[in-house]
Amino acid sequence: MAGLRLVNLTRRFGTVEAVRGVSLDIADGEFVVFVGPSGSGKTTTLNLIAGLERPTSGEVYIGDERVTDWEARDRNLGMVFQSLALFPHMTVFDNIAFPLRIKRVPAAEIGERVRAVAATVHVERLLGTRPATLSGGEAQRVALARTIIVHPAVFLMDEPLSGLDAKLRVEMRTELKRLHASLGATFVYVTHDQAEAMTMADRIVVMRDGVIQQVGTPLAIYIDPVNRFVAGFFGVPAMNFVDGELARDGATLTFRAPALRVPVAAPASAGTPAAVLGVRPEHVRLADTAGGWPATVSLTETLGDETLVFLDYGGPASLVAKVDAEDKIAVGDRRVFTIRTDKLVFFDGVTGERILR
Repeated sequence: MAGLRLVNLTRRFGTVEAVRGVSLDIADGEFVVFVGPSGSGKTTTLNLIAGLERPTSGEVYIGDERVTDWEARDRNLGMVFQSLALFPHMTVFDNIAFPLRIKRVPAAEIGERVRAVAATVHVERLLGTRPATLSGGEAQRVALARTIIVHPAVFLMDEPLSGLDAKLRVEMRTELKRLHASLGATFVYVTHDQAEAMTMADRIVVMRDGVIQQVGTPLAIYIDPVNRFVAGFFGVPAMNFVDGELARDGATLTFRAPALRVPVAAPASAGTPAAVLGVRPEHVRLADTAGGWPATVSLTETLGDETLVFLDYGGPASLVAKVDAEDKIAVGDRRVFTIRTDKLVFFDGVTGERILR
């Protein structure tokens, strides 16, 4: 097993910089998830680690070895991609055994290792079947078994669950976490799905336009985003954003926006002409008494255990609140809402960078 170190990686395609100056240390045994929208550079970064792409500049280290110029086959990496590439004419046993046969491992050892790894991913009963008879989740397990069997130093996974239905994706997320715990290996996983990132990662790497925006634990990314992009990317529903300004109001600092005035616990000298208030829906509370802001319920969405309530309060857009599903709320209701001021975050209205941290 081994960790990874990326040093100022850059990859250009003509005039386009797909990856720009990416530097990152990944510890041995860590589960790191790269997440971001399409075109953010996360898959290109994975390909640079794998050796499927060569960097325009920068270095890749696996353990203590500089592997920047090594071929992919020499890097001792296990790769699982969205396209599982199982051989349809081979049985599951032969698909799993294929990498060992390429290495000319003795037949007796192959059989022993195939059965052991099949048990690890729970496909022992499928060894005599062919890929066409497998469900999506079973095929994914077979692809994982074929990767595990060569004992790679690092596992690389590029959106391997994106072809599965919602229920199977949840099940396979759990399986991958269990597999990671049992193997103790380094996992580098790429996805655009924030739920996968939040539930599986030890650390999340958020990318945008080829640049790392933030690296941190799932909880740190969620509660302490470094900019508006990261704040808006994580959370379902997304964080509420209100455009306004931070202005001195006597000895205090106040966030001012249409129909909203919020005192801010920061030095009054920290004012900025344009600012954006961010608040998570779970921190917007409906109140039964005065002391908040009046609003009209314009829409509700039931999620089962929770209900999303859209509040028209006189601003340019609705605020979304999360409330208990048992709360009796109907469209057209007049309600008062409050905001947990200790949970507010603020961003520069021009750059989107976090302020008043």
